[in-house]
Amino acid sequence: MGYGILVIDLQNEYFPGGHLELVNIQEVAAKAKRLMDAGREASVPVFHIRHIQPDPDSPIFQHGTQWIEIHESVKPEEGETVITKHFPNSFRASKLGEVLKEKGIDKVIVCGAMSDVCVDATVRAAADLGYECVVAQDACTTRNIPYQDKTIAAGDAHGVIMTALGMFYAQVVDTDQAISMIQE
Repeated sequence: MGYGILVIDLQNEYFPGGHLELVNIQEVAAKAKRLMDAGREASVPVFHIRHIQPDPDSPIFQHGTQWIEIHESVKPEEGETVITKHFPNSFRASKLGEVLKEKGIDKVIVCGAMSDVCVDATVRAAADLGYECVVAQDACTTRNIPYQDKTIAAGDAHGVIMTALGMFYAQVVDTDQAISMIQE
């Protein structure tokens, strides 16, 4: 049994030009890439999660568009698994759990987007399913979130989610710490 790296939704939709550009997405992708490369070097499998909306009229993550493609900066290497999902929880109605079991993965290191939606839902589900979870918090991000008559800053939303995940669901670390964990 061992680690697997889950790279959640680092798709064109979240990068400049997409419909939901996230705060610091390019810096976050660079950290995710460092984590992926360290995993590859240590023979830790990397799993790419890609969101596609099942509704063909959806304004985001629309099937058949460039926006659902994994961003070039974190592109899967040959032989790496790409899991398509239709819900924030990467395990729900996808093959993720089956694939992790086949590969003998019992610990996941998670990075990607959005901190407050898909990262949160996936980490909570993984923990509930018995996986040991680590979140590379600086390799995750979100957007400024409109709420009622205010806007919640992305950093504030990210901080709240990472704090909640760290209390019950995961070990929340920086990318360098996550890399050290897989190199042990």
